[in-house]
Formats: sequence, C-alpha cells, structure tokens
Amino acid sequence: MNETMQQNLRASKHRAEELVNQKRTLLATVEAFFIQLTDGAVVAEWTKQAERAFGVTAEEAIGQPFRDMAIAWTWTAVQEAMAQVTQRRAAVHLNKVEVARPGERTRFLKLALSPLPKDDGLGLVLMGEDITEYLALEHDLSQAQKLESLGQLAAGVAYEINTPAQFVNDNMRFLSDACVDLYAVLNRHAAVLAAAKVGQPMTEAITQCEAEAQRVDLEYLVDEVPKAIAQSLDGVERVAKIVRAMKEFAHPGGEESAYEDLNKAIETTVEVSRHEWKYVADVTTALAPDLPYVCCQLGPINQVVLNIIVTAAHAIGDLVKGTNRKGQITITTRPMEGGVEIQITDTGGGIPDAIREKLFDSFFTTKPVGKGTGQGLAIARSVVDKHGGTIVVDSQMGQGTTFRIRLPVKPPEAPPLEKAA
Repeated sequence: MNETMQQNLRASKHRAEELVNQKRTLLATVEAFFIQLTDGAVVAEWTKQAERAFGVTAEEAIGQPFRDMAIAWTWTAVQEAMAQVTQRRAAVHLNKVEVARPGERTRFLKLALSPLPKDDGLGLVLMGEDITEYLALEHDLSQAQKLESLGQLAAGVAYEINTPAQFVNDNMRFLSDACVDLYAVLNRHAAVLAAAKVGQPMTEAITQCEAEAQRVDLEYLVDEVPKAIAQSLDGVERVAKIVRAMKEFAHPGGEESAYEDLNKAIETTVEVSRHEWKYVADVTTALAPDLPYVCCQLGPINQVVLNIIVTAAHAIGDLVKGTNRKGQITITTRPMEGGVEIQITDTGGGIPDAIREKLFDSFFTTKPVGKGTGQGLAIARSVVDKHGGTIVVDSQMGQGTTFRIRLPVKPPEAPPLEKAA
C-alpha cells in the first residue's frame, strides 16, 4: 500500500469519525431521546436523553437485546408498534406510553418508531420525548377552561333560578293574604251556621257574610288561588330541574370511562346553558331513541357539547345583535356503525375560510381581548381525540355552521357493555 492510499484511508477514517462525533453532538442537543436497533433488535445507539428517560446507561444498553431491557413501560404496545414498522416499513406513533421508575411518579412518553434500511437488514429507530409536563399543563388548561365555563354558567343559572323563585315568592305572599281573607269569610259562614243550629234569626249574619265575601272579592280568590298554587309548583319544579342539571353537569362521575347515555347528557347541557342562548336563539333537539350507550368520560364530553353550544350562541348573537330576531340551534344524535354522531347546527353568520383551519388551535379566538381564551374548541378537539373520535366543522358564510362529533361506542380498551352495566 503506497503513501497516497494510506493518506486517503486516514482522511476517510478521520471524516467518518467527524461524522460520528457530529451525529453524537447533534443528538446530545436534541431534547428527544434516540435509540437505534439493529436488524435483530439489538441496541446500537442509546443517547444521554434515553439514559435520563429510562435510568439505563449507554454502557448497560448498547449490545443488549432491546426486548430484554429492564424498562417498566407498556411493552405490549411497543412490541406491536415495532412489528407494524417491520411489516409495513412505515413509521408508527405512540402518543402516551407510561413509564414507571422506582421511587418516581409515572411519566408519559410520546414515541415515534421508524424503519432504518441497512445493507444487513432492516433496523429500527425510536425517537421520543417526555410529555408528562405537557399533559399536566393540558389538564390544567382544561380544568381552568371548565372552571371558567362553570363560572359563566353560574351567573346564568343564578338568574334562571331567580326568575321562578321570584314568582314563587310573590305567589306565596298572595296566598298568605288570601288565606287571611278566606279565614274571615269562613268565620262569617261559621256564624251563619251557628245561628241556624240554635234557631236564631240569620238575616244579620247572612248580610255580614255576604259583605265579607264582597270585601275580599271571594269570586276572584276562588279563581286565582288555584292558579297561584299551580304556578308555584311549576316554579319549584323549574328550580329543581335547573339544580339537578347543574349537579349532573358539574359532577357527572369519576375520571374512569363508563357507558353513558349521551342523549341525557345533551339535555342536561342544554338546560344549564340556557342563559347563554335563550335571548338570541331557540334550541331544538332530535335525539335518536335508539342511540347506544357510549363508553366515555362524561364530564369532558359534557364540556365539548357546552363549548360548541356557547360558540353557536355567540355566533348567532353577533348576527342578530340590535334586532328582534332570534336564530336557531339544532342538536341531533344518530347511531352509526360502531359509534354515534352528535350534530350541532347554528344559523349564525358562518366561519370565514381564512380562519377555518385555525378554529381548533389553542389560544386562537376572534373575540376581543378579555372576551375569550381561545381554548374552548381546542379542548373540544383534544377530548374527542382522546376518546378515539373525530370532530369536523362545515360552514357557509351567511348560512351557518355545523359541528359533527363522532365517537366510537366501545374504544379498544373499553370493558364489555354487559360488564359495565
């Protein structure tokens, strides 16, 4: 081998070493961890971020079969994803992989598995990042938005309760005064009856009785007292209905998924949101009586429906402002193959094409500063995504908007319906 060839080899080796060092430097600066597997699923690369994520050093990992690694995470899902990558030769994403380490709280990873074609076969690349804090922030934002919604609803509910409570109070005062007048008439009738029993002249007693009946307007009382009682009973029932709806909306159950009646949930949400829409729109529902129960977390689903109803009410309110007109919000449900569809349609002004793609983005809002957080529809999409469903919007300027929410009856991890029942 001559000197020139030796120099070329040394230069090639130097360039290769530089490339390796550049790769390692690049991987060290990236927040995500990086794991490379050979065709036989043996660890070939294990970055510092992977060491931090799993508590396993590179020296312990490299050269070991990946499936034998002492990682406490959902191996079944990871192995299924690895098999899919190998079979389809396409990337697979896992959005929420739990990782447990002794003495630490459970962490959550977002994982991307990609094929790595090589001369000696097909390797795998696993890239991921810790999304625990992101999920916690997302949860906090969701709770904050829910509390904001409940705070807004509370004022409306207080007003809704105040109206029937006021006429119940007025009717009770009327009935109290009416009882005094009726007792006075009854006393005069008792005097007539007493005179008749002992054979005394009754002319004066009858005259006093008639005068008392005329004074209190007995005919009016006989006509109005039953009406006041009926109105009061209606008012009490109205208050009870609002309170029940608010309780069901605010405390629908625990955080575990269960098979729920979405028709009832929609009726509850319409009731508690009445103050948001009653001055600008009429709400009609066409809920399928054969709608199957859906395995879901009812609280977040209630929030989705509420957010869209409020959005629809605001859209209609902007359109009819300054007029005596009212719009229409129509809510329908129907069963689908393997799932259900909730459709919420409004007769607002529609959504411009320029902002339609941003509609579900976090913090995007068309409202003035201080009037909206931009989280309502973003959270709605997040909730629907987590339930394995879809949410789409159709809109035409000047004609209105329709939101379609589709949810599976039974997500893959859901228990059988008969067990849930």
